Amino acid sequence: MEEVKLLGQWPSPFTYRVIWALKIKGIPYEFVADDVTNKSPSLLKCNPVHKKIPVLVHGEKPICESMIIVEYLDEVWPQNPLLPSDPQERAVARFWAKFADDKGPSIWDMFRGTGEALEQAKKATLEMLQAAIEDHGLGDKKFFGGDQIGIADIAFGSIIHWLTFIQVAVGVNLLETHRFPRLLGWLQNFQQVPEIQENLPDWEETAAFFTGRREVLLKSTWPPRRQ
Repeated sequence: MEEVKLLGQWPSPFTYRVIWALKIKGIPYEFVADDVTNKSPSLLKCNPVHKKIPVLVHGEKPICESMIIVEYLDEVWPQNPLLPSDPQERAVARFWAKFADDKGPSIWDMFRGTGEALEQAKKATLEMLQAAIEDHGLGDKKFFGGDQIGIADIAFGSIIHWLTFIQVAVGVNLLETHRFPRLLGWLQNFQQVPEIQENLPDWEETAAFFTGRREVLLKSTWPPRRQ
């Protein structure tokens, strides 16, 4: 079997998307930590266009962009599928994964925002959560695809779990029980999946990291963009 390496970084939510997929599918891999402020020659070689993590290296073949990597893993290793076999259901799963990538950056706008920009980012984040979880995407299901965790759950997991850190850093509480009962139920189900639960960053350490970075990074470009 060809060697699998993952170039990533703590506490990147995009890196964790790939880690979760690897663990769910039971794929052995080597994790290679990369410093995005001092990018390694390996990263620059494997992702010369965007120069970003995560990058999966399968044999000598690099694959970039977190959700593309997740789909690649699902195609190459068919066990424990993350996409449904039914074409229409598969299209719906991809729709919500793309929705997460398109709308998810609002949480990072909130992280670095102040004043009116912060309020706009909060509004966009609430609208995203309302549409995806409470009104349309999740419904009464345990996960987006039903009883089994799938690609849309991985996409949203990297947004909503990281939103809990950003709430602490910014000093807001968007995930209110009365407003998002389905979301909080889904989040609990998601975090209880063994492969997820065992591969989450330490909550207190990560919350402290984002809290400490917020003031320093308000004028920087550090918060991650969609990958």
